Amino acid sequence: MANVANAQEVTMAENEKPRWSIAIHGGAGTMSRDRMTDEIQEEYKAALQTALDAGAKVLADGGTSLDAVQAAIIILEDDPHFNAGRGAVFTYKGVNEHDAAIMDGRDRSAGASTGTTQVKNPILLARSVMVDSPHVFLSRQGAEVFAREQNIELVDPDYFATPRRWKQLEELKAKKLGWFDVDLKYGTVGAVAVDSDGNIAAGTSTGGLTGKRWGRVGDSPIIGAGTYADNRACAVSATGAGEYFIRAGVAHEICARMRMLGESAEVAAQAVIAEVGELGGSGGVIVAAPDGTTAFVMNTPGMYRGRADSSGVSEVAIFDDE
Repeated sequence: MANVANAQEVTMAENEKPRWSIAIHGGAGTMSRDRMTDEIQEEYKAALQTALDAGAKVLADGGTSLDAVQAAIIILEDDPHFNAGRGAVFTYKGVNEHDAAIMDGRDRSAGASTGTTQVKNPILLARSVMVDSPHVFLSRQGAEVFAREQNIELVDPDYFATPRRWKQLEELKAKKLGWFDVDLKYGTVGAVAVDSDGNIAAGTSTGGLTGKRWGRVGDSPIIGAGTYADNRACAVSATGAGEYFIRAGVAHEICARMRMLGESAEVAAQAVIAEVGELGGSGGVIVAAPDGTTAFVMNTPGMYRGRADSSGVSEVAIFDDE
């Protein structure tokens, strides 16, 4: 595992800064060209492009960064290619459990949920927690009671199950693997955005780790670890080995470095992901700054990702050298 982060950043000249921008991810991990056929690569890129286009349309139409983040993540949650919503991985007991968080950079309001099994789109629940409750973080049965009260769509748990994810669980059990995913792919999905008013937002959604036990919660729904947004600095959504991202406070740490040290999104993210690597963790982040700058940083061979902005940029990628 490399400890030096690979980074990509788009920065505009002062007079070319985009009015809006968005970046998305669909998880980081051990992706390699020799293990992914061209057809599979195109499937993932098409799925990413669909989500990216949904978020970009909101921003191009003058919508808010929160709405753009939500629109992109809903598409990713509904797509079984990714470990969130439909297509989420199974716990050791064969259940699909979901975590999500969303944060508004204007006032740092936030909402999150963990351990739900019936909420069709967990990102909608996270936003409702932020807007419609006095709390930030709801869990398991209580979160689903709240979802029902807010008329958020619930589905039969079988909706989330896919044969591919079940096979991964069986493989993990057969090989008596540890707590990590069978393929070392962290399929969390997320989005960060800046709208035409300069407001930023971040959101993250995940099914967690294949074979997770004991009610394990990763970094995705934890504000400051896997998700954070602050208009004074940036918006961050993370994907990776959640235990390490929690220990490093990754999302907040990146924002703090940008705000207090004046570092760029790329420089701050590189430093923090390097710390994660030193602890023994792997993964990546997407970052958006109020000036429209977006950055991807990872210490893995790949991360499903994409970005678009009002200057006409619209691109998706998988591997670290793209």
